[in-house]
Amino acid sequence: MNFQQLTNLQYWASLYYDPWRIVINIIDVAIVAWILYYLIKAIAGTKIMILVRGVLFFILAQFFANIIGLTTISWLINQVITYGVIAAVVIFSPEIRAGLEKLGRATDIFSATPISNEEKMVQAFVKSVAYMSPRKIGALVAIQGTRTLQEYIATGIPLNADVSGELLINIFIPNTPLHDGAVIIKNNKIAASCAYLPLTESSGISKEFGTRHRAAIGLSEVSDAFTFVVSEETGGISTTHNGIFKYDLTLDEFETELRKVFLSEQDKPAGLKKRFIGGWKK
Repeated sequence: MNFQQLTNLQYWASLYYDPWRIVINIIDVAIVAWILYYLIKAIAGTKIMILVRGVLFFILAQFFANIIGLTTISWLINQVITYGVIAAVVIFSPEIRAGLEKLGRATDIFSATPISNEEKMVQAFVKSVAYMSPRKIGALVAIQGTRTLQEYIATGIPLNADVSGELLINIFIPNTPLHDGAVIIKNNKIAASCAYLPLTESSGISKEFGTRHRAAIGLSEVSDAFTFVVSEETGGISTTHNGIFKYDLTLDEFETELRKVFLSEQDKPAGLKKRFIGGWKK
């Protein structure tokens, strides 16, 4: 199709001659409209949008030149469009690439299943512990369950930050303002750091476990929060959840525990029998 066809009445009449042809044309227009919508959505706000507006201006100018019969002007505009677009592609190549990348993200046609917030949180925990454990950087992190931890959040420094491995590592680096106390996670956010947790009063806990471990066990006794600890002395990884204390975990075992609690469909609070009779298990 060219601009001369757009001014030809017989061309427009042929589009509605056959009912099946009408259906095909409607589908054709709908697909083009859908593509244009996502294209404009992807390049909106970029420098390439300036180029698009310029091209549209020349297309409209050529359209009206053809209607009026300004052959010379129509030919000149056609040359500008033909070679100007080629030159613009070279000049605006970074913007075009960025626009196409944005288009790909906007359509989500070929993207994989988005990662859930729980999966991101698990990955952040594993990443932070993988860094802190070999370096013996002490850490204490509690993730709120169904029971609120607001009374302990209130004792710390509020952050309301997205959970990331890098942020957790920075918080627990020794001799920094936020490294003492516990980090509490609430609704997939770091609600507070430097929080104080209740220490266990159990006399059956080995003396090899320090204050962080006793705080993690103490919180497990009064809530359904999942808590993990990195030992400052040994770099060992420990977890507490629903009255069950596990220690000296490998990184793979730690990740398995996280996935069992936060990603399993069967993640349900343990019963009273398991909490009080099950005892402390490795």
